[in-house]
Amino acid sequence: MRRRHAAAILALCSAASGARAQGAWPDRPVQLVQGFGAGGNADTIARVIAAPLAEALGKPVVVEARTGAGGNIASEYIARARPDGYTLGLLTGGHAVSAAVYRNFRFDPVQDFSFISTVSVFPFVVATRAESPVRSMGDLIAAARARPGEITFSSVGVGSTQHLTGELLAQMAGIRLSHVPYRGGTQPLTDMLSGRIDVMVDSITVTGGAIRAGSARALGVTSAAPWPGLEAPSIAQSVPGFEVVSWVGLVAPSGTPAPIVARLNTELAKVLALPEVQRSLEALGSRPIPSSPEAMQAFVSGQIRQWQRVVSEAGLERQP
Repeated sequence: MRRRHAAAILALCSAASGARAQGAWPDRPVQLVQGFGAGGNADTIARVIAAPLAEALGKPVVVEARTGAGGNIASEYIARARPDGYTLGLLTGGHAVSAAVYRNFRFDPVQDFSFISTVSVFPFVVATRAESPVRSMGDLIAAARARPGEITFSSVGVGSTQHLTGELLAQMAGIRLSHVPYRGGTQPLTDMLSGRIDVMVDSITVTGGAIRAGSARALGVTSAAPWPGLEAPSIAQSVPGFEVVSWVGLVAPSGTPAPIVARLNTELAKVLALPEVQRSLEALGSRPIPSSPEAMQAFVSGQIRQWQRVVSEAGLERQP
């Protein structure tokens, strides 16, 4: 009896100690890890939310880049970190694509994370040069049907979100397109404008300048509806049901205490409601979209399943 009584007291003390420790969170700086280089969308978005989030938490939020492998190095670092609320991560749409493209993941893309909230979403644009005889998505589909496999589209690399977006478009439109992969940079835009490739699939931040200058034409935007600030129809108007949005979302390692996840979810929603944050995100061609942790997990899981189907139907070889 005495032993059981002592054990109960120890359990209560342990719970109280844990509650005090959790209640003190955060008592030191919080690390926010993202997987891409300085100046890219992920890095910029991380910095846009870090300052107001730090103000809300009362401790610095330090952005750290762990680049490489399409963001997978950062994702693995986050998955392996201690679930104490001091390591957060910013995942992107490439996270779901990588889960479909790579065979040998060293972490589970869903189960190894505590999902907190989506941050923002943004579409891609299918664009061509202004002088092209292809003047609409309908024209592109007709040209591809007339010349199967001859119409070329560029992306930033094999297995990239842009690549799979082009493959999904071909599958849903019932056409064959020829993929031309690049290693990022400005060369795809240069080659599209010079006519070396027919169309490109990329973000508004990459294509928007040429479209506004009149040297390129947006054939369609990949969101379900037209996107604010871009004069282009949705591809879904020509290909019913077509929709691709890339995304950015906040996560922590699996096992992060629920009260910490809940507080981060609440504070992030407040941050995303700030006018200055909304303006900064919209300048990147994205739209703030906070969510519940459960909704984010369901969304990411659905994205993984979608890209797995695309990879399978396209007959793409999964990478090691």
